[in-house]
Amino acid sequence: MRKKRFSVEQIVAVLKQAELGLPVADLIRQVGISEQTFYRWKEQYAGLESDQVRELKQVVEENARLKRLVAELSLDKAVLQDVLSKKFPGPRS
Repeated sequence: MRKKRFSVEQIVAVLKQAELGLPVADLIRQVGISEQTFYRWKEQYAGLESDQVRELKQVVEENARLKRLVAELSLDKAVLQDVLSKKFPGPRS
């Protein structure tokens, strides 16, 4: 996976500049991004303040951690159910 070039704080700063009236064409040329990237950022981060950005980042990281945990537990459950469903030969006398 490609490493992100811009932090969320930098993205919000770029969007703030656009809100202050800097033309989008000039802004994307200065930052070195495509127009599509700018509007994707705008859709995702528009209206956020820096404290909200930090909170969003924490929530996203926590969500990813919980998803991994659920996946691991689901795998463990499937393995245990598979083991219990197999018929084992009884003790021989």
